[in-house]
Amino acid sequence: MSRRIGLVGLVWLLAVPALTGAPIRKPAGGAAMADTYVLETNQGNITIELDRQKAPLHAANFASYADSGFFDGLIFHRVIRDFMIQAGGHTPDMRQKPATGAKVKNESLNGLKNLRGTLAAARTSDPDSASSQFFINLKDNAFLDGDPRTQKVGYSVFGRVTAGMDVVDKIAAVRTGTQGGLNDVPTEPVVIKSVKKATK
Repeated sequence: MSRRIGLVGLVWLLAVPALTGAPIRKPAGGAAMADTYVLETNQGNITIELDRQKAPLHAANFASYADSGFFDGLIFHRVIRDFMIQAGGHTPDMRQKPATGAKVKNESLNGLKNLRGTLAAARTSDPDSASSQFFINLKDNAFLDGDPRTQKVGYSVFGRVTAGMDVVDKIAAVRTGTQGGLNDVPTEPVVIKSVKKATK
C-alpha cells in the first residue's frame, strides 16, 4: 500500500486532530466538555479536542457521529507505521458500515497542519467526500496539508490528541496483514468501545 494518499486511493479515507491553541470550555460539576471526546479502545483511551473555530464543519460532523454512537464497536481498520492510524468505517469482521451523514466540504485551507497527534478527515480523491472516517497522524505529514497560497486542497485537520498518544503509538505498533483484499489491517481487531464527551 503506497504511503501517498492513494492509500487504496484513499478509498480508505483519512481524518486527524489539529494542533491549535483553542481553549477548551470546562464546565463545573462534571458537566460535559463540549469540544473534548474520549475514544475508549481495547488498547486504552485517547482524548481528543475538536477545533470548532477553524474546522467547524468537520468538528461538528465528528461530534454528530460520536454523539449518535456510530463509532461504538468499529475498529481501527488501517494502521501504517510512521504514517497514520485510521478508523470510523469498519466492523471487526471488516464489513463497511455505511455513513449516515452528508459529505463534508473540504476545510484543508484553514491553516491547520497534519502534524503528529492531529485528527484529520479521511476521504476519496474527491476533496468534498469526507464522511465518518478519520485518521490520527503518527508523524508530521506535510504532504497531506492544504496550501492556501496555491489553493491546493489536502486532508482536513479538525482536532488533536490531548492525552493518550502512548495508546496511539501502541495501536501503531500492532501486527498487520491483508484481509478481504485490503492491506494494513490489524490481525487482532483494535476496537473502539465508545466515543463520548469528556467530563471534568
